[in-house]
Amino acid sequence: MFKHILIPTDGSPVAAKAVKAGLELAKEIGATVTVYYGLDPMPAPYYGDGYTVDARAINDIERSARATGEKVLDKIEQTAKTAGVPFNALITKPATPYDGIIAAAKKCKCDVIFMASHGRRGIASLVLGSVTNKVLSHSKIPVLVYR
Repeated sequence: MFKHILIPTDGSPVAAKAVKAGLELAKEIGATVTVYYGLDPMPAPYYGDGYTVDARAINDIERSARATGEKVLDKIEQTAKTAGVPFNALITKPATPYDGIIAAAKKCKCDVIFMASHGRRGIASLVLGSVTNKVLSHSKIPVLVYR
């Protein structure tokens, strides 16, 4: 069975349910868990006459986003420790969320990705896209989708 599970999270309630289920699965099968949090890339925003936003402001936003990710991962780490599940955490700033998830799985030598699906359908799926669908179609390792 699986020895190392990657569980990506965005800190949402839907992802939290998948994290809980992923930790339970890991405990049942004796697997190690790496929980992954991807930071959204900060495009260089422009406004009027070609001026850009101050680099310090962008750095502050990125620092805040990293701190949020660290808080999410710290909470999950405590849950994993309580359950006796070996735990690793990883935060990166990928080009796209699905690229980050797949790269994290490769980097950490995970043998399965266990992730949530927000369940968007129709227009919402077309407009917002589906990270889960992109991971499913691009990953070379198995992906378990928790719904």
